[in-house]
Amino acid sequence: MKQKRRLSAAEKAAKKARRNKYVFVFINGKQKRVLREPTVDGLPLEEYILRNADPIWLHINGMWEYL
Repeated sequence: MKQKRRLSAAEKAAKKARRNKYVFVFINGKQKRVLREPTVDGLPLEEYILRNADPIWLHINGMWEYL
């Protein structure tokens, strides 16, 4: 039986970057790799905007439904 070889530092870094970029989900009984939802300080982007944006910023960026 062949032994597994150790990953180099560059390979480990690439693996960690892939893990942070994608999440695995099951679709129709198959495992698929899907891009992760962007987050800021651990919050989804929309929730972060809702908590921290002022009415002027929302108006400038056309997010009237959140006003």
